[in-house]
Amino acid sequence: MHRTSTRVLLSCAAIGVAGGLVAGASGYLAAAFAAFIPVLYGLTIGTHFLPSAVALALLRRPGVAVLAGFIAGLVGAVFAPLWIWRFVGTGLLVGALLELPFLVTRYRNWSPWLYYLAAGFAGVALAVGTFVVLGAEHYAPWAWVLYLALFVASPVFFTWLGRVIAARLAKAGVARQSVGDTQNAA
Repeated sequence: MHRTSTRVLLSCAAIGVAGGLVAGASGYLAAAFAAFIPVLYGLTIGTHFLPSAVALALLRRPGVAVLAGFIAGLVGAVFAPLWIWRFVGTGLLVGALLELPFLVTRYRNWSPWLYYLAAGFAGVALAVGTFVVLGAEHYAPWAWVLYLALFVASPVFFTWLGRVIAARLAKAGVARQSVGDTQNAA
């Protein structure tokens, strides 16, 4: 059985709480976009990628993106309990989709392009699902193109930002190994 250290769990919790604060705040902006300018809704979806990207890039362990996304969803739902399943479901889905290429490589390849590939793919998957729910047939083709572009660009941008934050945290010593913790060794 794989053991996960307390340090990894607490790191995911801290990352998830910080990401949940961002996602909770952006939830209201997303609701406003969905109601008044749905074509711009994709601008806010990337905030859900931030905690999972930070956790995955910083800790480089299986499951950390899903755990951080789940915690971020719970924290985000505190600001809007009505949307608890939207926040938690999105956090879990985004975490799983970000981890997918690393799972395929058995968590042995941590190339930066895998993060962006996962974010772009997840953005397209989320765009198609939400645009159908919003009523794709009511929009012109240019709106579809803009919507899809924002749904890909926002997750890729927030994944990049998450990797930058993770690098800064690592430089500050946050990802430093504990005694006896050798799995995260470089």
